[in-house]
Amino acid sequence: MSVAKVIVDVPAQQTNRPFDYRIPAHLQDVIKPGMRVVVPFGPRKVQGFVIDIVENSQFPKLREIYEPMDIEPILNKELLELADWLTEQTLCYKITAFQVMLPPALKAKYEKKLKLKDRHLLKKLPESLQAFFNDRDTISWEEVVKSGELSHFQKQVANDVLEVLYIVKERVKKKKIKMIAPAISRVELMSRKEELSKRSSKQISVMDYFLSHPEPIERKELLTKLGITSSVIKGLIDKEILHETMEEIYRDPYGDRTFKQTMPLDLTEEQSAAIRPILQTISEQIHEVFLLYGVTGSGKTEIYLQSIQKVLQEGKEGIVLVPEISLTPQMVNRFKSRFGDEVAVLHSGLSVGEKYDEWRKIQRKEVRVVVGARSAIFAPFENLGIIIIDEEHETSYKQEDNPRYHARDVAIERAKNYRCPVILGSATPSLETFARAKKGVYKLLTLSKRMNEHNLPTVDIVDMREELREGNRSMFSRLLYDKIQDRLEKKEQTVLFLNKRGHSSFVMCRDCGYVIQCPNCDISLTYHRFSQQMKCHYCGFEAVVPTICPECSSEHIRYFGTGTQKVEEELGKNFPEAKVIRMDVDTTSRKGAHEKLLNAFQEGKADILLGTQMIAKGLDFPNITLVGVLSADTMLHLPDFRSSEKTFQLLTQVAGRAGRHELAGEVVIQTYTPEHYSIILAGEQDFDGFYQQEMMIRKIHQYPPFYYLALVTVSHEELMKVIDVTEKISKLLSSRLSHGARILGPVACPIPRINNKYRYQCIVKYKREPKLTETLNMILDHYQQESTNGGLQITIDNNPYLLM
Repeated sequence: MSVAKVIVDVPAQQTNRPFDYRIPAHLQDVIKPGMRVVVPFGPRKVQGFVIDIVENSQFPKLREIYEPMDIEPILNKELLELADWLTEQTLCYKITAFQVMLPPALKAKYEKKLKLKDRHLLKKLPESLQAFFNDRDTISWEEVVKSGELSHFQKQVANDVLEVLYIVKERVKKKKIKMIAPAISRVELMSRKEELSKRSSKQISVMDYFLSHPEPIERKELLTKLGITSSVIKGLIDKEILHETMEEIYRDPYGDRTFKQTMPLDLTEEQSAAIRPILQTISEQIHEVFLLYGVTGSGKTEIYLQSIQKVLQEGKEGIVLVPEISLTPQMVNRFKSRFGDEVAVLHSGLSVGEKYDEWRKIQRKEVRVVVGARSAIFAPFENLGIIIIDEEHETSYKQEDNPRYHARDVAIERAKNYRCPVILGSATPSLETFARAKKGVYKLLTLSKRMNEHNLPTVDIVDMREELREGNRSMFSRLLYDKIQDRLEKKEQTVLFLNKRGHSSFVMCRDCGYVIQCPNCDISLTYHRFSQQMKCHYCGFEAVVPTICPECSSEHIRYFGTGTQKVEEELGKNFPEAKVIRMDVDTTSRKGAHEKLLNAFQEGKADILLGTQMIAKGLDFPNITLVGVLSADTMLHLPDFRSSEKTFQLLTQVAGRAGRHELAGEVVIQTYTPEHYSIILAGEQDFDGFYQQEMMIRKIHQYPPFYYLALVTVSHEELMKVIDVTEKISKLLSSRLSHGARILGPVACPIPRINNKYRYQCIVKYKREPKLTETLNMILDHYQQESTNGGLQITIDNNPYLLM
């Protein structure tokens, strides 16, 4: 007897272990580790993942597997082992770790139905229920709920007349097209054509077509080519002259685009020196982590491309991660142009079906390179030769819900397994990465010059307080105004960067100072001019803008703050002749909008590109000679120890968009805190200076990279309950951890209430705590019961990126 060890799709502490199921005789050779199966669990059927197959079980009575959901395993041995590591690192359930590795299309959907156990039992049902089963044996659960007879149905289930069926379904449909081809030989086709009367001219034209093109053709294409209706084809199929088949095809998100083949470029001396050790680790199969630290425009992408080329020559595969926002068409373009059909692309802009198809290309070994956002790190390759993480400092590489992994850690773990290199690339590496490179844990490779030997752009920092004192109330400083005017006259392009989204941040009464808050969360509502609404970015609450103040009935209610729409209006007033393209959440929410807007800008259809974080990275246009940063300090004042680092990175990245080609570039940074070191050093593009200053501050305050952090957040509808539980957790942590660990809290979160739940947190700062994981698991176990029934939520984030 063969027994499958299965992790079931029930995320709970009690089910976070393998269950034994007997493999029925007819499936003995079919079921393999890494496959999904449908198994009975209690009264229902659920999806499960087979993690192992053994000869026998310690339990005498076992239930059987119903059926497999896959033809071949969808998780290979290495990914199954990676799930163990992920579970331990992020304290998530095993099933959650498996789910995160799959495209959304493969996450199962459950359907409930009611079935009449036997036709002759129909008479036993009350008359009101008989009508439901007159002409069928099963009805959907929706019908049961709508009928208002739920209790009667339940009684009949208890009486054994009806049974509940749980059906596990895939969310995915493979895309198929109808193909038409001749069903008979050429000779027969000719003789059958002779038999047709002259009146059937349309059918004759189809037969003529197939006499000269005998190969199958897509039905839709045939109809348009010959200008006929589908009844003509149906007639020929009925006469058994043609036959129709369904053929599976991939949805190709880039189907209508052709990529011009590019060749490797000659490397500069610096690039050659940087790529040498990478190529060496590839040919010698050594695992090594490299930090490729190069100024903006120094040619990091070319090093990625040539390293991958070497990996492909060795017959291996590569993963390239890029931050979600800068999955600009440009990056996809560079890889597709160099490696053509060897590349699959995965990111959130694709539909569920497109993601599934790209994933299947990887699984079927039809491609050898994947370019994608965070989740592409789980691409099901089996012979990895390199993993590249571009802009490694980006916070979007950290997942903010379970499992809370960082793509960089997963990359290093997978690379150890395959004995291959990891390249982390950035002009402004995260402090943790740079500190590791300085200590020799990672190998540091430096590119200090731009590829074309051009200078970095000159940077002016403007104190907006001075502008106000001198009577300039506009959002553009006089310097920036003059420079934009100058670019418009020279027909050069300008990028304006605004550090936030929405039209303006909040609505406030000028008389009493009342700010309109979200009723469910302790945070002000954001005003969106586009839809004339106020929205909460945490729970989704929406409201209409009031005309009078709810507090003091004054009519002086105004919008405060600056958003992209407001800047666009100001540009229209100040530079009526300028064409502006705006890129923010509102203008890029439609599929493909991102690409359309950037293409229009590249083709010179606009003078000014105005946008939020989206435009900070990855853009490389020859005609951009001016970059203006309208509000450098919005991030500086967030309650987050990384706020200076994020500000420095963002300003350096934005500045790096200017003067990348022949024309020299200039940057204007507008700020209300020009004396802050992150702004001054970003102006000088001095990463090393910033690193030293910031490391000093981190050391004094005991923050990473000197200490590790673990964040425990507790939320519940009752405030006292939250405080009580958080206090108990802090005490438990104090009693079990060493004296070296510091526990901060309990304290209310920076946003103390979201979606009507109060939130408290405590933070553990530590260097080495062997008992920490065990203690955190203990806490999760202990409160598991209350979280399922009492609505108490406990989340633990090892190495948090957001402390909000």
